[in-house]
Amino acid sequence: MKTYPPKQPRALPPRRRRIPAFHPVPLSPRSDGWTHERQAQFIGVLAETRSVLAACRRICMGRESAYRLRKRPGAAGFAAAWDAALGKPHEPVNLSSAKSTGLDAGTRFQSGRLQVVMDAGKFVGIRRKPDHSAHLQHLARLDRACAHIDWR
Repeated sequence: MKTYPPKQPRALPPRRRRIPAFHPVPLSPRSDGWTHERQAQFIGVLAETRSVLAACRRICMGRESAYRLRKRPGAAGFAAAWDAALGKPHEPVNLSSAKSTGLDAGTRFQSGRLQVVMDAGKFVGIRRKPDHSAHLQHLARLDRACAHIDWR
């Protein structure tokens, strides 16, 4: 009679965390600073490692500067993505509102939104998405500003 080893219970698949798209924090351009790509890489590595220190070391940035970046004006989307990467509950941020993001429509249109791409719990890459609602809001603001101009 043939005997089979007892069946091992299947490991549960890793729970998928959805990291929301976010507008990068506007900063002055520096090659050794927090660029838009570095911000998205930080969020992706943070979701992978669940450690702020490990994520900062992997992208060659300081832990203190990451916490300062999170506290800057206009970092509401970045902070929400940070909390989602760690699996913490967070308030959803309305990306089409200047009040909730702290960024005007022109800035949101120029920078776009960054989406962190994860595959089986590993950081794969970054996808930049255009922000069409910010584009339309910016155009409407320009139309209102030009309505008062006498074109004669």
